[in-house]
Amino acid sequence: MKILALTNYTAKLTPEQADRLEARVRDGTFELRDVPYARFSGVKKDFNVTYYESGKVVVQGKGTQDFVEFVLEPEVLQKAEVGYEEELNPDLLLPRLGVDESGKGDFFGPLCVAGVYVNADVIRAWKSAGVRDSKSIGSDAQIAKLATLIRETPKCVTAVVPIGNEAYNRMHKSNGSVNRVLAWGHARVIENLMLQRHRMVPAPVRAISDQFAQDKETVGKALMTLGREIELVQRHRAEEDLAVAAASILARDEFVQRLKRLETEYGVKLPKGASSAVEDAARAFVEKHGATLLPKVAKMHFRTSYRVLGLPEPPKVEWRKKA
Repeated sequence: MKILALTNYTAKLTPEQADRLEARVRDGTFELRDVPYARFSGVKKDFNVTYYESGKVVVQGKGTQDFVEFVLEPEVLQKAEVGYEEELNPDLLLPRLGVDESGKGDFFGPLCVAGVYVNADVIRAWKSAGVRDSKSIGSDAQIAKLATLIRETPKCVTAVVPIGNEAYNRMHKSNGSVNRVLAWGHARVIENLMLQRHRMVPAPVRAISDQFAQDKETVGKALMTLGREIELVQRHRAEEDLAVAAASILARDEFVQRLKRLETEYGVKLPKGASSAVEDAARAFVEKHGATLLPKVAKMHFRTSYRVLGLPEPPKVEWRKKA
């Protein structure tokens, strides 16, 4: 597989680094532009650089790698990382599984969990391909493009477990917890991947997933026979690991495609998320198809369903961290 030049770069800057970058972007060599939520943004012929109020800098375009290597790192960050990733992070090339989900916060559509096996060859093939956490990818088309790349990468092994709305609603009613449904999904994906372990060379040393439950044993208890043979690492911001980021892309692509099929089947628009627009769409769905069909397209424990169906909302449970 041909390794392309870096075309997308993201980093968190300190206030001092941000000041140095702003001076560079405002030196007269960039065409300045206004970008929502950005402190400053500049464009050159083959790349653009934007610094957001959140403290994140994003560089995009064909000239990204040159700008990062010859300007951003030496002048702004004052450290070199691009091209030295393997030396700086010895765990980067370890064979491992990454697991992530999509659809948990969406009223409409299924919950989709995906898993990906990577090794050193896979990591190197993706070095400049733009594989990253799906939440930082702006379009469904780019998600689909990267999902295809991931599935077609030699030596990469994948598995996706979609939990359709009717099954999701049954599982949630039975388990009484989104986290238990998620735990089953993660455990099922790990098991499905381990059933393909004969394709994984070398064998994975661990499985990595986001810590979505307060108690790490929530997933551990759900693991099936083969899943108990591998170390499970749960951590916050797990999507920073490339294997988990790839899984997030596959999960999101599966969610998007299935949501589109539901829209086609029922002839209504089903927006993502859980906003007022989603509530309006739910009312339109009920008006067209009746309340009895809503569980076929929606997660019924969301408060949106209670409001749409005119039911009293359940009391809010105050979350408390364990001592």
